[in-house]
Amino acid sequence: MDYATLKALKPSEFEDAADGYRAMGSMAQAAKDHVENSVAAGMRKALSGEAANASQKQLQALAKNFQYTQTECGVISTALNGLAYDMAAAQRKLEAAVHDAEADGCTVKADGSVAYPAGQKPGAEKVTEGGTVTGSAGGNATSDALDRQAANIHPNPNFGKAIGYADRIADAIKEATDADTKWAPKIRALKADDDLTVSARDWTDVTSDTGGVREAADAYLHTIKPPPKNDWPQDNANWWNGLSDEQREAYVSMHPASIGALDGLPSAVRDDANRTVLAEQRGAKQVEYDAWLKKEPEHYKPYISPITGREVKGAMVPTDEWKEWEEKRKKIENGYKGMDDIQKRFDSYTSESNRPYLLGFDGNNMGRAIVSIGNPDTADNVVTYVPGTFAKLESISGDMDRAVALQAEAERQDSAHKTASIVWLGYDAPQGIATDATETKWADNAREPLGNFVQGIQEANHHGVKQTLLGHSYGSLVVGETMSMHIDLPVENAIMVGSPGVGVDHAKDLNIPPDHVFAATAKNDLINIAPPPARDPLSPKAYWDLFDDHTIVHGTDPTSDDFGGQVFKVPDGKHPGKDWEVMPAHSQYWDEKPLGSLAKIVTGGRP
Repeated sequence: MDYATLKALKPSEFEDAADGYRAMGSMAQAAKDHVENSVAAGMRKALSGEAANASQKQLQALAKNFQYTQTECGVISTALNGLAYDMAAAQRKLEAAVHDAEADGCTVKADGSVAYPAGQKPGAEKVTEGGTVTGSAGGNATSDALDRQAANIHPNPNFGKAIGYADRIADAIKEATDADTKWAPKIRALKADDDLTVSARDWTDVTSDTGGVREAADAYLHTIKPPPKNDWPQDNANWWNGLSDEQREAYVSMHPASIGALDGLPSAVRDDANRTVLAEQRGAKQVEYDAWLKKEPEHYKPYISPITGREVKGAMVPTDEWKEWEEKRKKIENGYKGMDDIQKRFDSYTSESNRPYLLGFDGNNMGRAIVSIGNPDTADNVVTYVPGTFAKLESISGDMDRAVALQAEAERQDSAHKTASIVWLGYDAPQGIATDATETKWADNAREPLGNFVQGIQEANHHGVKQTLLGHSYGSLVVGETMSMHIDLPVENAIMVGSPGVGVDHAKDLNIPPDHVFAATAKNDLINIAPPPARDPLSPKAYWDLFDDHTIVHGTDPTSDDFGGQVFKVPDGKHPGKDWEVMPAHSQYWDEKPLGSLAKIVTGGRP
């Protein structure tokens, strides 16, 4: 870049283009919302059949296109603003250098060189003619010393000043040139495939594009105040409310996972951000899966009899290499199962009242997700369900089904008020009954995030929402620890079902009136008994006969008189018999009768 180009440059034109892409992204978002919330949901409610199903697939593809457009427009807008910021900074340095030079009697020529007037040093016999100098960029201690030496030697006192201004001009031009070199490949990379299919590879490209722009736009992004470090919901909300629309969209486009996790922000904002994260991580999993399929080794090999040591004619067995390959294939596949189940929920709701909102998402490790059925920002009642042992992203479909059922029953019982029903899998749940679930560390790590989430719901809802925490199995310990450790938690009711204990000895320790603490455990719930050790001579039935009392591991039994809460009745549930892997009674709290009791509590009644 040369002097004339930088001087004539208008960074505001890049900003105008950024505004255009931001507007286009907003239109794409509005179109996506319309397709999902009005067209597709309305069709699912009114139509069925083969043609309707085919139309749904087309609408889902269209919504995905709009989502991709919205996301990429946000990245492009931020890139253009970042370019404008860098160029404007270089241009300001150029303008300052030119202004100072002209104020000091020098003239800046069209090529950026600096002409200085004639001058005479004190004691010199005559005036020395003026001249022209060209600066050099990137000065250091050595070059600066040489410039000073040259200025001292030169008979014209204006020479040294001109050299200084020329170097400042050269530095500004170099800064602009470096910015152009940095941004040119970043912006060229922001180009979608020339088709109408948003593929897994497209979403991995979004991740790559975002990372590249985030790195390049570091100076611009530093002008945006970051979220508060304390992660307190009210401070998060105040931070968000203090940003301009441009700053909000820049932060969302560059940090969707961070925005999606911020308690206290509007649910619609978190949902958009988390759905971007979901799409990107699902795309990455698909790319990984497709690449792994191409590495499939030889499946079978001849079977060698261990008795004769000879090949058995016609008998084949899987190779060890294939077994290892298949194990990893299943692991990758399970890694995106929960992601697909969440997407299916977005592809199946029928009205605004049961529209899902993704309020938290992380597809790494066991995976985490927070899904609300209904908008908690506009709901009168919000129930947050915390699942227990064995809960993970891979199996979140069943937990979402429970949230859907409870939301529907609550609004059936109280149609005058809106209810939002949330699955809060915002923690790593224990994955073993006799091992992990006997420890409190999982709940210890969950109580702060759950407390912040509940506070965030209160902050984002501005018309007096009534909140209920519902803990199932180990999830009741998470709820108990959270409530006992937070004195002013905005929770109206607590419900514990199938609980191994809630970490306290009395209902009053949960910091709400004891008559707002509800508990139930089915007679045949396996939480009431201890499974037999692997080598114990007693049969399962003998153990069932021995363990008639509720097996409490964490504090006082919340269904006991000593606990002081409200116990409500639930059916006995199916006896497990000899099948210790089946836990029907432990999962029956969302069946018709107990579900009605849960809904009554959530909507302010008594079971």
